[in-house]
Amino acid sequence: MSTRAKPKPAPRRRGLTRFVPIAVVAAAIAAGLWWWTGRGSEGAESAYRTALVERGAIRVAISATGTLSATSTVTVGSQISGQITEVLADFNDKVVKGQVIARIDPSSYQAQIEQGSAQIASARASLAQAQATLENAELDYRRKADLGTQRLVAQSDIDLAKAALDQARAQVASMQAQIRQQTAATQTTRVNLDRTVIRSPVDGVVLLRSIEPGQTVAASMTAPELFQIAEDLAKMRIELSVDESDIGQVRAGQAVNFTADAFPDRQFRGVVEQVRLSATTTNNVVTYPVVVTVDNSDGTLLPGLTVNAEIEVSNRRNVLKVSSAATRYKPADAADIAMAAPPSGAARGVGLAADLEAAAAAMDLTAPQRAAFDTALAAVRERQQAGPQRPAQGARGAGGAPGGGPGGPGGARALDPSMQAQIRQRMTERFQQDFAGFTAQLDDAQRAQWNRTLAALVGATRTTLYRLVDGRREAVPVRIGASDGSSVEISGNLAEGDAIVVGERAPR
Repeated sequence: MSTRAKPKPAPRRRGLTRFVPIAVVAAAIAAGLWWWTGRGSEGAESAYRTALVERGAIRVAISATGTLSATSTVTVGSQISGQITEVLADFNDKVVKGQVIARIDPSSYQAQIEQGSAQIASARASLAQAQATLENAELDYRRKADLGTQRLVAQSDIDLAKAALDQARAQVASMQAQIRQQTAATQTTRVNLDRTVIRSPVDGVVLLRSIEPGQTVAASMTAPELFQIAEDLAKMRIELSVDESDIGQVRAGQAVNFTADAFPDRQFRGVVEQVRLSATTTNNVVTYPVVVTVDNSDGTLLPGLTVNAEIEVSNRRNVLKVSSAATRYKPADAADIAMAAPPSGAARGVGLAADLEAAAAAMDLTAPQRAAFDTALAAVRERQQAGPQRPAQGARGAGGAPGGGPGGPGGARALDPSMQAQIRQRMTERFQQDFAGFTAQLDDAQRAQWNRTLAALVGATRTTLYRLVDGRREAVPVRIGASDGSSVEISGNLAEGDAIVVGERAPR
């Protein structure tokens, strides 16, 4: 009896087994719903490629190549012809101003000086003889003139004596002139004799020596080059060739980083000293020379080295930036997105009016000045809201048009540069009229600051970015700043961490 009563719980296990398939089906349905919900939200997000708005630095640099040279290089030549007898300076020798570095055979010039001295002595002897003749002629004339008053000599004799006196005086003057001529010729020869000694005109280092003892130099129309001396190698310069498309960004005082193949592990620094106006055209490519000064106190850099330089034209720190691809994204339904955008009051942080308000806030305005600005700004905003095109959106500085994107929200063709310039000019004139009462109350410094700000804002590049919020795109007008090629500075109704659409994914 007891052995047969133990198997009774078996029917309970069979009842539990019937619920296992139901539980499996329920779990599968729940998993499917979870997967479908996640797939739907993921599909909305994954339909677009996005980039986040970040805060950081943007450094803009222009690349160029050039050659190192001494700040001042002096070519030492010869003003006279002759044979080199001594060379007293060699390559890399340090020389001081006035130091003898070469000599030319002086014998021919010494002989000319002796000859000239003899001619001067002969002319002086002839002068003494002429002076004696003159003295005798003066005495003879005075005697005959006295006798003539007494009617003791004929008038013709007096006239002959007067002519002899004049001839004696002319002879004396001629001999005096001859002496001066010979003296000057001898002095010229002495100067040439002094030029047979070649001296360094500056303190520096000999870069080039192109003569040897025994060589004959011939000075004709141009002076032959004997030495090349670098005045100071502690300070050097680079002459960079900058393309015409970049030269407008280069200014004196900008920092320059450069490298040389001779020192691949080192980076050197310099400063832009001058942007020269002498353009050079090579194969239809126009370049401008930019002179960069370099501190070479340690003597590492050598003249003639080829360098690869970067001119830092902008270094923006702690700014909002986004991938440059975001500025190139233009959806086909841009007009629909613009119509679905929030009203202008919600995007109050963008546009020229808001930029001008921020600029005025940075100025130290008095109460009357602030009141005049607020009155003008209110009139500008009222006109923007009433007009079909909003000037606050500006004109794209890089091929865009009023209204944010190229050619407006519809994505039409970009304006040509001349049309952009006309738009900017009209906008500048309009804003100057709108704020005439305000600017009349500013002092000279404030007015100059306001004019610079207005010109910068009107000429700024503006475009439309598309922010992704809950799988939906929103058109956001922004102002474009500096760009390093991969990222671009932006300012507008955006915040750090916003997702900006840079492209659309192909449907699966």
